Amino acid sequence: MTRPAAALGAITGGRPFPLGASCDGDGVNFALFSRHADRVVLCLFDDQDRETRIPLPEREGDIWYGHVAGLTPGQRYGFRVYGPYRPQDGHRFNPNKLLMDPYARRLSGRPRADDALLGYRAGHPDADLSFDRRDSAAHMPRSVVTDLGPGGDDDPLRRPLSETVIYEAHVRGLTMLHPGVPRPGTFLAMASDPILDHLTRLGVTAIELLPVHAFHDERFLTDRGRTNYWGYMSYGFFAPDPRYMEGGDIAEFRQMVARFHQAGIEVILDVVYNHTAEGNELGPTLNFRGIDNASYYRLADDRRFYVNDAGTGNVLDLDNPFVLRLVMDSLRYWVETMGVDGFRFDLCTVLGRSRGSFDPDGPFFRTILQDPVLNRVKLIAEPWDLGPDGYRLGGYPAPFAEWNDRFRDGVRAFWRGDPDHVGQLAKRIAGSAARFDHGGRAATSSINFVSAHDGFTLMDTVSYDHKHNQANGEDNRDGHNHNLSDNMGVEGPTDDPTILARRIRRRRNLFATLMLSQGTPMMLAGDELGKSQGGNNNAYCQDNPTGWVTWAGADQGFFDFCRAAIAFRKAHPILRQRRFLHSQPREQDGLPDLFWRRADGQPMTYQDWADPAGRLLAVELRMASGTPAHAALPGAIFLVFNNGPATVVRLPESTRNGHWRRQFDTACDSMPDDPAARTEGIAAESVVAFVLRDGPIRP
Repeated sequence: MTRPAAALGAITGGRPFPLGASCDGDGVNFALFSRHADRVVLCLFDDQDRETRIPLPEREGDIWYGHVAGLTPGQRYGFRVYGPYRPQDGHRFNPNKLLMDPYARRLSGRPRADDALLGYRAGHPDADLSFDRRDSAAHMPRSVVTDLGPGGDDDPLRRPLSETVIYEAHVRGLTMLHPGVPRPGTFLAMASDPILDHLTRLGVTAIELLPVHAFHDERFLTDRGRTNYWGYMSYGFFAPDPRYMEGGDIAEFRQMVARFHQAGIEVILDVVYNHTAEGNELGPTLNFRGIDNASYYRLADDRRFYVNDAGTGNVLDLDNPFVLRLVMDSLRYWVETMGVDGFRFDLCTVLGRSRGSFDPDGPFFRTILQDPVLNRVKLIAEPWDLGPDGYRLGGYPAPFAEWNDRFRDGVRAFWRGDPDHVGQLAKRIAGSAARFDHGGRAATSSINFVSAHDGFTLMDTVSYDHKHNQANGEDNRDGHNHNLSDNMGVEGPTDDPTILARRIRRRRNLFATLMLSQGTPMMLAGDELGKSQGGNNNAYCQDNPTGWVTWAGADQGFFDFCRAAIAFRKAHPILRQRRFLHSQPREQDGLPDLFWRRADGQPMTYQDWADPAGRLLAVELRMASGTPAHAALPGAIFLVFNNGPATVVRLPESTRNGHWRRQFDTACDSMPDDPAARTEGIAAESVVAFVLRDGPIRP
């Protein structure tokens, strides 16, 4: 219940911390950063949405603040900020625009697309140099005062990356079509028994959610009847987007996290701090632009325009200490109050830029690494942006892990049959050491994937040669053109049993390679069920069955295979080591920890590696040289990746008291457990794993 203006208590100085709106039992303190403002006005809204304007009475440095007695949680508010409107100097203040609090924990709704959200007059010949006097309040959500205490009683799982299997999912995408899920499309749906049962049966240990921060649907999408489904247009770094909450209560998010933790599954958030939904100079004024455009954003030499390393119109300026503080306060909030276990940073190279250049020792990384809350959670970088020298794979400091698109491309190319890719596959299986083995980083630093939200699903990777993005309304110009996919002879769906069988085997081989490689595996939600997007490799605006996971008619056989592959990985620590394998002799037995072999059992030669027609790779793995005694395990695993015809391989010599067993085979409908002979047949286009067991051979 909010109070009408007449019922408001005394307006006093309050304090400049914390930023945002904070309850203290006597009322609410408001604090807002703006270096270049002339005046900041707090706008309070009552139950009839009548607005009361109160200038914040105090300023300390660049923080404007004040305390209003008598206010309680649930009070709706916003800001109007006065200052110069001189776009050519970087200033875009316009008090006619109601602004959302950047620290708001909850929002009353979402912005509604309208020209009144623009700080300039749409259609005016001077474009953004003109000034718009329309009030935007009717089209803006209200910030809502929230008094949410520390997180729940559940302890963080703190599972190491060596024991982690990540499942990338979208809140609506995973739940909308599930027939047994109540309240589909919400956090509560994600926390439902059917979803948790599915994930625990599959064996994943962490769910990585596409952005859940409050985000905006760009005008060009809404004009075409579409939405920003993926959500990479954040403007509220503390507030969950209202479309994911059934009752508008942010406690629903905490309930979801607690339920995941009870099931043994960590929650990782995909977060977008590199840019905001306000876009370029022609975008809407929602908060940052109107609060202090010149402080929040990196501006070009002509300060009317924005640096655009993110390709979305703007980038935040993390060289500004208050902008960096905003990001860090947001991250700590999601860990300490909302209970999440880690973050995947969209276009993280932007965040690592200091004065425009990427710096792995820059302010963003230094601040995180010294933070006692953030330096112990999972940190995953998308290691590129669109700016100069933006591709930085392998260039991040420990303990950051990184999305490894080289893994995806190398694995897809090998199984497609591209020449000269045996060596590329070997690098990816061994954890991409050339990229990641420096600075004390672990082999788990490589986040391996063969499919993700951006690009073809696993099914479409084996069903389409070309993208089919016409439904996006951009004449099929959007999305990747370098998909390394293979339709096996027919573009899209087919009834040909031979092609269908090859597609099943190829999917198995791709997924098996993911689970048998060093590094940390990540899979895309729905791949285990045979999800297709009809060849759309950029479903960012497809909040419909194209982008949603299809549960009806799910491929149960492939689900069972994925479940078995994950279980096999979990059962064998040799496949998920923290130390890199460099074919170094081990102290305990003098055997190398990694040994590449030909089919005849002989070591790979230079000529073998250079053979463009090579289609088979075999490798013998042991615990890494230098593994301490407490972590060392006996045994070995022999992997065969065969993209050629059926062949025979010669297994390595077993130990005196050991024997090899065939325990994984993509050519089998169920996982085998058979003693292996000195030579073994390998089916065409298959992956096989042999495990060295102690003791005599038992049938």
